[in-house]
Amino acid sequence: MGWLTWERFRCITDCEKYPQECISEDLIRRTTDIMVKEGYVAAGYNYVAIDDCWLEKSRDENNRMVPDRKRFPSGIKALADYVHDRGLKFGIYQDYGTKTCAGYPGVLGYEEIDVKTFAEWDVDYVKLDGCYVDSNKMDTGYPAFGKLLNETGRPMLYSCSWPAYQDKPNYDSIEKHCNLWRNWGDIDDSWTSVKSIMKWFAENQDELVKHAGPGHWNDPDMLIIGNYGLSLDQARVQMAVWSVLAAPLLMSVDLAIIRPEFKKVLLNEDIIAIDQDRLGKQGLRVWNGSKCEIWKRELADGSYAIAFVNLREDGAPFALQTNFNKMAIPQQAYKVKDLYNDEESTMYKPEELFETRINPTGVRFYKFTPVQSRDETKTENVRLRLQMINIV
Repeated sequence: MGWLTWERFRCITDCEKYPQECISEDLIRRTTDIMVKEGYVAAGYNYVAIDDCWLEKSRDENNRMVPDRKRFPSGIKALADYVHDRGLKFGIYQDYGTKTCAGYPGVLGYEEIDVKTFAEWDVDYVKLDGCYVDSNKMDTGYPAFGKLLNETGRPMLYSCSWPAYQDKPNYDSIEKHCNLWRNWGDIDDSWTSVKSIMKWFAENQDELVKHAGPGHWNDPDMLIIGNYGLSLDQARVQMAVWSVLAAPLLMSVDLAIIRPEFKKVLLNEDIIAIDQDRLGKQGLRVWNGSKCEIWKRELADGSYAIAFVNLREDGAPFALQTNFNKMAIPQQAYKVKDLYNDEESTMYKPEELFETRINPTGVRFYKFTPVQSRDETKTENVRLRLQMINIV
């Protein structure tokens, strides 16, 4: 969980025209301070990361990377120290090719010196993109770069863009060598983009879920919540579905001016708990019909997180009536909690249908917690007593 510059700030480098938005040490320091002051760190967002456009266009005489001298006058090590002193971790971007996607120096041919430099700068998270390189070289290049990171002795989270550049990625190898990986194209600040990513993940979920788990995650890309392209309902959809997907939650938004209603979505502790569930099991789209979808995730405590997404744009909220089969959960009694706190908690009994009403391009997101019957409770109590006797 954390914050990344790219989607919101892209490659804005003119600090005279856009002093509050340019990729600079001032932006990183300001964001770090806001994350501490306004509860983002307390909620679990603990990485602050720079994406592309932080470099000078040329390496120095020793072939080392050089941060832009005007926008990062203190240097990257000092900036990392600033972030660390406030209890966060520091991330940075590079590219496996000869150039980054924005045309700055890439790591190809300089892998060892660049990894050594990252370690000397006390970097905690490296995002490695895949522009300006033959994608066939990635199957050996990305693992080799990860091996170099490990050999520094400094723990650095390794974010790979490897599969996003290949038609048939080797996920067995990707899972082994990367901590997280962006599977598909860049997210844009639009509902169309969010929908396309959801659709792609659903259509490829049978392959993707096999490789997700603690320490190795599929990445549907950044949260664009609080920018220009999503309504509040659509922002809720992204937060809900990303948490079902067990996705990295990397915000890309100007936290200095985010509106309170979007901030509330990002700081929803119940949904963050779903995303960060210790079982680490990626969820699935389990039903699709009437321009609505049901997404389900199994949780460590035996509960289920279920998102009902309405893709319709035809006006009135849609009343969806569903059952256990469509939700793909066992037929039993559940306590149902609305994770956006729009409704009171309810009981859902085995003989009933479940009904919810969803705004156009919106979501209802619930946690279904099994409720034991009296007989089941008695049986469990007896089992626990016997277990205690055996222990004694």
